[in-house]
Amino acid sequence: MCGRYATARARQELLDQFGVVLDDSGGDLEPDYNVAPTKQVPAVLTRPADKAARDAEEAGAAPPENGDPVRELRTLRWGLVPSWAKDLSIGSRMINARAETVHEKPAYRRAFKRRRCLLPADGYYEWYTLEDDPAEGQKKGKKRKQPFFIHPKDGGVLAMAGLYELWKSPDDAWVWTCTVITTDAPDDLGRIHDRMPMVVRPDAWDAWLDPELTDTDEVRGLLVPAMSGEMDAYPVSPLVNNVRNNGAQLLRPAGEDDDPA
Repeated sequence: MCGRYATARARQELLDQFGVVLDDSGGDLEPDYNVAPTKQVPAVLTRPADKAARDAEEAGAAPPENGDPVRELRTLRWGLVPSWAKDLSIGSRMINARAETVHEKPAYRRAFKRRRCLLPADGYYEWYTLEDDPAEGQKKGKKRKQPFFIHPKDGGVLAMAGLYELWKSPDDAWVWTCTVITTDAPDDLGRIHDRMPMVVRPDAWDAWLDPELTDTDEVRGLLVPAMSGEMDAYPVSPLVNNVRNNGAQLLRPAGEDDDPA
């Protein structure tokens, strides 16, 4: 499961790195070092030309000049809400979709065909259960959960594989939501947690984001787990346990600085 992550890249950096044509983020994208479910998160997606024209109009930007799909940057609510859902709250239980079954689950299979996205992250958090040394006269020590930050060793952006969906609220407002696709973690990370986000490598971004690519087997072939040896993990302060804490200090190795932002 991926239940918390950090995304702190500047807006312009995301626009450049992902080749974004239409910035629909509102221009107020702020670093978030403690992303939690239901928060707004940056996402890269490609929209068909007709829909991109409507998005551009809403964003106050120039419409696309040709009939090609357009790559966009926008913010989505983390926790996918299927179009048929009756209540927005279902999204808090749908922050992750398993790669093994995402193509066949009713809540995700429609989005898997046409509404795929990339969710940029600096890394993600997982919790490992530790057992302290037992006190005198006791057989077992006290258990506690130690948060770890897991990130690319080279400091690059982790392009997490995601799906997005549009849900119409009772007051006729469109809510854009998303989920992170997860897979089994390799041995060096599986010791911390058995699941991790799927990633999409740069040479597959175009295909993954292509709304016209709908063949399930082809799409599944674009997903890869982060390769063993390419990721690093280290313990961080338990301050990250509280979603109200935020700031770059959450990424510092445990013990360096435990003062909240």
